[in-house]
Amino acid sequence: MKRINLLAATMKLTYIAIAATAITLLSASCSDKGKSGYKIVGTVEYAADGDTVFLESIENMEVTRLDSAVIRNGTFSFKGRQDSTVARYLSCMTATDVFSIPFFLENGHIEVKMKSGNESVTGTPTNDIYQEIRSKMAEIMNKMNEIYSDSTLTEEVAEEKMDQMEREYTIAQKEAVKKNIANPVGVFLFKEQYFENSLAENQALFRQIPPKYLNDPVLMGMQKQMESQEKTDMNTPFTDFTMQTPEGKTVKLSDYVGKGKLVLVDFWASWCGPCRQAMPDLIKVYADYKGKLEIVGVSLDENPGAWKKAIARLGITWPQMSDNKGWASPAAMQYGVHSIPHTLLIDNDGTIIGRNLHGEELTDKLSEPCSDPTGEPDLSRK
Repeated sequence: MKRINLLAATMKLTYIAIAATAITLLSASCSDKGKSGYKIVGTVEYAADGDTVFLESIENMEVTRLDSAVIRNGTFSFKGRQDSTVARYLSCMTATDVFSIPFFLENGHIEVKMKSGNESVTGTPTNDIYQEIRSKMAEIMNKMNEIYSDSTLTEEVAEEKMDQMEREYTIAQKEAVKKNIANPVGVFLFKEQYFENSLAENQALFRQIPPKYLNDPVLMGMQKQMESQEKTDMNTPFTDFTMQTPEGKTVKLSDYVGKGKLVLVDFWASWCGPCRQAMPDLIKVYADYKGKLEIVGVSLDENPGAWKKAIARLGITWPQMSDNKGWASPAAMQYGVHSIPHTLLIDNDGTIIGRNLHGEELTDKLSEPCSDPTGEPDLSRK
């Protein structure tokens, strides 16, 4: 049965939330009317007196501890003054648990409860908005946990219920961003959701972000990615690039496009777990559509040895190319590739007819009559 790994999903959500707090969200503090600054007061579940709570930020994936507070009589507190609303997080390691909770640091009285499965930060306008969203998402996650642990449900019923909850979670995320895109919470959530959105969704949301936030380095990077994606989106001509094969031969993407086959460009890397997991499916697709489909692997490796070793271990037999520049690869930049595995499907005329297709989506696309590069009625498997 297809069931999501709830622990992994929760860790992913926590990781994304923590990574997103690296960005300073500049805005005039709406809670600083006549107040002298901020005061954070909180509790940590099962913490002992003497445990330490850290106020932290992240820059370039590195945690910086800005302040610390020791728990006394069951509580901790921070005081200070904040000129603008910024995304931060509080962390604490107790004898039984590790907490890391994102919040918005702004002037006013902020109340924090670090409690497993029921964390909260309230008391100021921005945090109240975020907490309402956090509570709704937690409610859905709790329902998913109940489904996952309910042994009385049949596999079919459990999968149907889980799929419904996943859809509700996605809808709730998107609604939260749309509703708050003009404030720090919406911008914060947009960064979390960006990689899950389509280009059209990201462009529509980006246009609504107030100019005062657009000097954010991450938002500026996203804007460049979207511009690249737009130039290489569906129904646009492919853009050529030059790399080297594992043997050191210089090749171009155009060496494979327009040769009577569909071309699937697979951006991957030896260090990418999901890329390696996807290889058996690609190997099967390559065999099933032999003669009508060419796959060209574009590696974002920096270590040529690791790249070549992965090709051999994974049993990859289709053409490979790389410039060994990792994420700095011009090819990844010009195609707006911000996560891997990422695929492009190019027809015999050099037009991009699919982006980021995997699994059933890829095979369904390959089975469409219009996907036959020879112009025959369908693209039958061999």
